[in-house]
Order: sequence, then structure tokens, then C-alpha cells
Amino acid sequence: YLFCFLSFFLDGQAQVILKQGEVSITRGHKTTASMDCIAEGIPDLQYAYVHWYQHVPAKAPEQILYIGPSAVSYDDNSYRNKYSSSKKGTNVCTFTINDINSNDVGSYYCAYWYF
Repeated sequence: YLFCFLSFFLDGQAQVILKQGEVSITRGHKTTASMDCIAEGIPDLQYAYVHWYQHVPAKAPEQILYIGPSAVSYDDNSYRNKYSSSKKGTNVCTFTINDINSNDVGSYYCAYWYF
């Protein structure tokens, strides 16, 4: 199963909340999964850097990619066909996993910051 959870972060004086809905995929039913990270308290997510992490039990969280104002950057080039991300409007960032298999089991988190 794949799961997403709610994350909280602070940006200066204002509280920023990143909301993720729970996504659960049973192997064999789908080959692609997408999840949204919805930002509250940010004027425009288009100018932020949104990072996506995978956390597997008994291991440290691993950064997969981040999407900035103009492009996606991958922590490993082998991730390019497996994962993608895009921004919608001023407060939604979507993360997609392709060709789901047993290596994709874990929790996925979004985080952000401005430069």
C-alpha cells in the first residue's frame, strides 16, 4: 500500500499547512498513483520549491525530487521515468508514481520552501 500524510511547516511568522489526502493503492488494481499536496498560508506555490520524499519503515526518508518555479530536479536520474511532479494553480502540487511495484511501498511526503 502507498500512504500520504499531513505535514506542517512554518514560514517566517505565518503558519503554512501542507495537506495531503490519503492514497492507498492495492497492487494489481492500478499501475499509476497520483497525490496532491495542497498548500494553505502560501501566497503562490508557483514560486516555491516543493520536495517529495519516500519513507520506508526502518529506513530514513529519501528525497525523490523537487519542483521549482520552472523545472523538476531529480535526486537520481533513474527516477525520471518513475516519478513526476507538476503544479496546478496557486496552491496544488501533484506527485505521480508510474509502474507501481513492491519497491514503492511506503509513505510519501511533501515539503516546501521559498528562495
